[in-house]
Order: sequence, then structure tokens, then C-alpha cells
Amino acid sequence: MIVGVGIDVVPVARFAESLVRTPGLRDRLFTAAEQVTPSGGHRTAESLAARFAAKEALAKALGAPGSLAWHDAEVTVGDHGRPHLEVRGSVARRAEALGIDSWHLSLSHDGGIASAVVVAEGTPA
Repeated sequence: MIVGVGIDVVPVARFAESLVRTPGLRDRLFTAAEQVTPSGGHRTAESLAARFAAKEALAKALGAPGSLAWHDAEVTVGDHGRPHLEVRGSVARRAEALGIDSWHLSLSHDGGIASAVVVAEGTPA
């Protein structure tokens, strides 16, 4: 059963400017693994903006509590480049309280906009 749905869009240029203007922002928002591609290169602004949108969409799917830590949700890459969510800490506790046991994630970026949709499934508590 669907317990929550979240969607978010991020203007890539504005997000990239924020990363330049606030040097520590990249490390505050993303785990070390999220900041690099599977081949070890640095992720583009489009890719990071989509991951930020995923974290925002995840928060919305969880009811947008203000107590979630950015590093407690991590976008990973699975088979064939498909994105997945790994949750721990504050995010895992909120998901457990809501009865969520699986996630679906879609990322996109085109025309200067990055977007993400998160669907949370489980058995409501």
C-alpha cells in the first residue's frame, strides 16, 4: 500500500550557484558516496540537484518532519544505473513509525530543471 508520495523540482543553475556560494553545502547535503560517480568522477550540478530533489521529495513522502538529517537518506545507484534510496537514523525511524518498508525513486534533469519523485510503500502503523 502507498503510504506517502513526494515530488520536488530544483532549478539547476540556482542550485549550482548555491554550491559555489556556500562551499560547505555540498558536504552538508550529500554523503561522500553521493558526490562521486560510480567511476570515481565528481557528479555534475544536474546530478547533484536531482539527488537534492530526491531528499526533498523523500521528506515530503514522510510528511515533511523537520527532524530529518540530510545524510540519513542516501541516493545510491543500482543495476543498470537505476537510483535507489538507502535510509538510516532519523529517516529510518520516521519510516518505521509510518510503516514504510520500501521505496521507489525516479530522478530526471532536463531544460535546467532537476526533479525527483518518491513513493513510499508499506503497511500504515
